[in-house]
Formats: sequence, C-alpha cells, structure tokens
Amino acid sequence: MKPNLDSLKTEIEHRIEELGLAVFYGHSRAREPVSGVYWDCEEFPDFRLFLKAAVAAGAKLIVYHQHELAAGEIEETLELLGNCDVPRDEYREYELRLNSMRPHYGSVCEIELSFDLEGRVFLFDLRTDWYDELSDIQDEIRILSAEADDQDDTPLSGYFSKN
Repeated sequence: MKPNLDSLKTEIEHRIEELGLAVFYGHSRAREPVSGVYWDCEEFPDFRLFLKAAVAAGAKLIVYHQHELAAGEIEETLELLGNCDVPRDEYREYELRLNSMRPHYGSVCEIELSFDLEGRVFLFDLRTDWYDELSDIQDEIRILSAEADDQDDTPLSGYFSKN
C-alpha cells in the first residue's frame, strides 16, 4: 500500500527546506518530452532517498508538482465512456469502478519531484494505488473511444462510387 499523499506532501516540503534546496512549484515534467530518468518508486517509495541522491549529485533546485483529483476527471471519463460501443455489462463495470473513485475528489493522488543534472531530468513520481487504477481505466476507455471513432470513419458498406 502506498502512503497517504495528503499527509506526505507537508513532510516532503519540510524535508526539502531542511536540506537547503530551493523549491520550484511547477507542472508535471513526466508528461513532457524530456530525456528523463525515473526513480524506482515501487521498490524505493521513500522520497528521502531521492532527495539524498539529489543533494549528493549537487542539485540546488527541486521542481515540486502535486496533482489533486478533480471531479471533472471522472466526469470526462464517464462522458467518453458514454460514446463507446461496449456491452452493457462492461459499461456498468467501468461506471462502477469510476464512481468508486468519487470519495477521492480533492485528494492528492500524485507527487512528483525532479531536478536537472547534465541535460537530464531525474524524476520521482509517486502515485496512489487508486490513481494508478483510475489512469488504467482512462487509458482503456480512450482506446475504446478511438476504436469507436475509427468505425465511424469507415464508408457505408453496399455503396460503390465510380468517382
């Protein structure tokens, strides 16, 4: 089980300050096309080890990003699901799984720390288990939606044009 990120964010900010590192509150860098090196948060989820490595490498600035689950994320996914051509049982399963995420509205679901060194970005990206599940569901629904769009683009069968 991954830690509660709502309580961890304050601890991270205090530790960064204790180490004398400057904090830049920025957007997620994991979603940018950068040459990044990712910390193994599955095996080593303790942010202190990442910050220790940053200090040892000579980092002076840590880019800090946190993401809180917004109601719109689930609503948009449900809307996208509504446009997919899936069997009723599968639709209901997705809908139940998405609705089970609603109690997490406003909760911190991801914390990302990063620093630059010699042209590379070093990233620590810690996510809650429920946010990983939500991301997986969103990816599946995007694929289903894309397949539905592809089917809409096919010409009507039975019609032939000599143009």
